[in-house]
Amino acid sequence: MSKKRRLKRFLKDGRTVMVPMDHGVSKPISGLEEIERIIREIDGIVDAIVLHKGVAKSIGYVEEMECALIVHLSASTCLREPNEKVLVGSVEKAIKLGAEGVSIHVNIGSKTERDQLRDLGIVSEVCDDWGMPLLAMVYARGEGLNERDPELVKHCVRIAYELGADVVKTAYTGNVESFSEVVEFAEIPIVIAGGSKKGESEILREVAEAISAGACGVAIGRNVFQHKNPRAMANALRKIVHESLKEVIV
Repeated sequence: MSKKRRLKRFLKDGRTVMVPMDHGVSKPISGLEEIERIIREIDGIVDAIVLHKGVAKSIGYVEEMECALIVHLSASTCLREPNEKVLVGSVEKAIKLGAEGVSIHVNIGSKTERDQLRDLGIVSEVCDDWGMPLLAMVYARGEGLNERDPELVKHCVRIAYELGADVVKTAYTGNVESFSEVVEFAEIPIVIAGGSKKGESEILREVAEAISAGACGVAIGRNVFQHKNPRAMANALRKIVHESLKEVIV
C-alpha cells in the first residue's frame, strides 16, 4: 500500500482527530486500565489511535477497528530521564501489525537531542522505503525551555519537516496569532497536543483556535481517555476539527 493511501485512512478531508494511548510506558496512568473498552467507545469517531506494539498485538479488537492504527516507536520512563526517548520498535513490525502509520517522539533541547534527531532522520527514510506515514511528535523540552514559546515551536515543526516527517504533532502556543506563524514554517500538516489534563472548556477552546490558525487537527490522549465520557469528548473534538464548529458542549 502506498503512503498516500495510508495517510488517507487517518487524514480525512485534510483534517484528523488522533488519540494517543501510549502513556503507560512512561508511568502507570489512570484511564488506561481498560484500554480496550476506551478504544471501542471512541472507534468510529476518531480517525486514529496511537498504541505501543504490545497493546496493538494483544487486543483483538484492534484488528476490527474502523479507525487507523498508528504504532508508537519511542519510549522512556518517569524513573530516570523522561525526555530522553529511545526507539523501542520498528517500521517493519508496525506493518506486520497492520498499522497505517508510525510515530516517533523527539524532545529538542534534551540531553539526548542528537540521538533523537538521528532516529527521526533514519526512521523517516525507512518509512519512505515502505510507504509508511510518519507522525513526528516534536517538542522543546530541555532545562529552562518553555515548550509553548512560538519561536521554539516553529523550530520544532521545521525540524520535523526538514527531516522527513509526514505529519508533525507539537505544542499549541496559546493564541491564534502566534500559531498562525508556526503553521507557515512547515509544508506538512500540523496537529496540536492536548498535554496535561485540562478542563473541557479550555481544551476545546485551544483546539478551535488551533484549527482557525491552520492546524489540521489534534492528537489528544489524557483529555479523552481520562474524561468521564470519552465518547462524548471524542465527538466534541470531531465536530470542531471536521465541522469547524467554534463552540461545542460535551
